[in-house]
Amino acid sequence: MSSSRRRQIRCSTSAVRRSEEAFVTGILASAEDFELARPWHLTDAADFDAYLLDTAVLLADALRVFGTVQARMFHPADFADFCLLHGLDPAESSARDRYLVNPALQTQLLPYRGEELSGDFLPRLVRAREGGLTLRHADLLLDGALCGPDGADPEVRMLHDRAAEVFRRMLVGAGCGAYELRCVVEEPGGRLEAQARVLHWEDGVVRINDEDLDLVCAVLCAGLYRELPGAALLHGVQGSAATCGEYRPVAWAWRSTGLDWTPAALRLDEIDARPGFSLGTVC
Repeated sequence: MSSSRRRQIRCSTSAVRRSEEAFVTGILASAEDFELARPWHLTDAADFDAYLLDTAVLLADALRVFGTVQARMFHPADFADFCLLHGLDPAESSARDRYLVNPALQTQLLPYRGEELSGDFLPRLVRAREGGLTLRHADLLLDGALCGPDGADPEVRMLHDRAAEVFRRMLVGAGCGAYELRCVVEEPGGRLEAQARVLHWEDGVVRINDEDLDLVCAVLCAGLYRELPGAALLHGVQGSAATCGEYRPVAWAWRSTGLDWTPAALRLDEIDARPGFSLGTVC
């Protein structure tokens, strides 16, 4: 076993909660982050590619031993700020352990089930970090009711269900296809944004990452709770093999005054969209 492999296992297993049969680790998501983290000696890997190979073996071993394997993006700037805030030495393994299991960052954790790291998993880690920061922002707007220890209060639960229903009607009205939803809510402290990639099969089954669904619903819920203006855009390709292979590009949009979502033509993130269908006509 290489020295790089030994160093990485020692750093990662120290964050394990064995009583819960869970394994938690942080993963550097880019070559740039790998270089920034070199001074902390997280790994002895010679370069980012070697680091990913070591990490893949580490995760495969963890899957064989632990009931749950979770990972989050190890963001160098976030880690440095965390150590400064808590008076920790970033070169100490105990500092990395505290950073990985910090309760305020648990929304950034993703379950690992054997995916290829260089495929979609690393981009999902990056999105999960960004989404986790947005969730904390949304929770502040919801007066801590979204991520509180006792769960959401009745009003927030009701509005969260309503937000999920808005999203469902957008997808049902769109029909089968491959889409991306982008939604924004404007609030005085800054814009809340969420994105979700969706596959809607002809049999009605919808494929979407859990973390993307949670983020969209949280952003929409915060907008309803605070009655903030917002916009949503659903674009992609409509159609399926069941429709004789007929596919067509589509882009629909809606605006909200904070209470209801209505069709509206708009441009969002360089994408032009025509007014969407009335959500009230979708069952």
